[in-house]
Amino acid sequence: MIELSNVSKTYGNGAAAVHALKNANLTVPKGKIHGVIGLSGAGKSTLIRCVNLLERPTSGSVVVDGQEMTRLSSAALNRARHRIGMIFQHFNLLTTRTVFDNVALPLELMGQKRQAIRERVGPLLDMVGLTDKANQYPAQLSGGQKQRVAIARALASEPQVLLCDEATSALDPQTTGSILELLRDINRQLGITILLITHEMEVVKSICHRVSLISDGKLVEDAEVGEFFTAPRTQLGREFLNDFLQLTPPKELIERLSDTAGEHTHPVVRLTFSGDAVSTPLISRLARECGVDVSILQAKVESIQDRTLGLMIAELLGTPAQTQQAMTYLESHQLQVEVLGHVQRNV
Repeated sequence: MIELSNVSKTYGNGAAAVHALKNANLTVPKGKIHGVIGLSGAGKSTLIRCVNLLERPTSGSVVVDGQEMTRLSSAALNRARHRIGMIFQHFNLLTTRTVFDNVALPLELMGQKRQAIRERVGPLLDMVGLTDKANQYPAQLSGGQKQRVAIARALASEPQVLLCDEATSALDPQTTGSILELLRDINRQLGITILLITHEMEVVKSICHRVSLISDGKLVEDAEVGEFFTAPRTQLGREFLNDFLQLTPPKELIERLSDTAGEHTHPVVRLTFSGDAVSTPLISRLARECGVDVSILQAKVESIQDRTLGLMIAELLGTPAQTQQAMTYLESHQLQVEVLGHVQRNV
């Protein structure tokens, strides 16, 4: 449904040029919800705006529903955009138009007759739960209600694709949850392909089938959501995951950590469990079989769609040979073992 091939976008020229996208490749199958996550300034907004050519790529190919967008005439591009809905962080509603008229705007621009507009807008307002707000103005609505109006407006032209540009970033957590549930329902009921960008891992966890990670204009990781949360392949992916799970060593331990292992140190490790390993008593077995003591500093279990993810930060207390045996044992049972550092042990 969406296929970006070697898409680059450069602003400016020469030494002042800003390379916002660098040979980005992205595929979103029909009917799927795909998230793109990254830090501020990573290129997320540029990427999504290249899909409907609000930003025209400097190079590369953009195919949406079988059409090469960069090769369309102005008239054909306008027609293609009617099949691509878009919602924004700050809603972009017209303050002088009612809820009904905001939703009706794309249909008016398409030259639809008033009766056809009424027949289309009514069910959309019902879908987003705003039938009773049809005659109100944006200033009379909450943030969540404004975003529901924006979603209804984006669906007015019966798009095949919905682009979401930080659609929940301006909302509180409870409202965010309700908007994400609405987007999930729209995807299920209408089969609309959704591409969303966000810096919030909770958004990805909640509704996405697949996620890509963007950094400095490059797509550096792409995975099913369950795989991304249980086994991110990049350091940035691990940092996003750790921030989301809020699993970091206590401050007093961080101050004692050293990168250097020695005869009188022991490792502090972050362990990632998934699948059967979550429910297997590996830690107690580890103590018995490897002769190490395990001091658990932090632990957490998360449900990620159809997977269970367990994380733990622990000190492995034993001789260097024993702790190395322990880490080998853990890795042999499909645990990810990341050594955060070493601390001096009592001898």
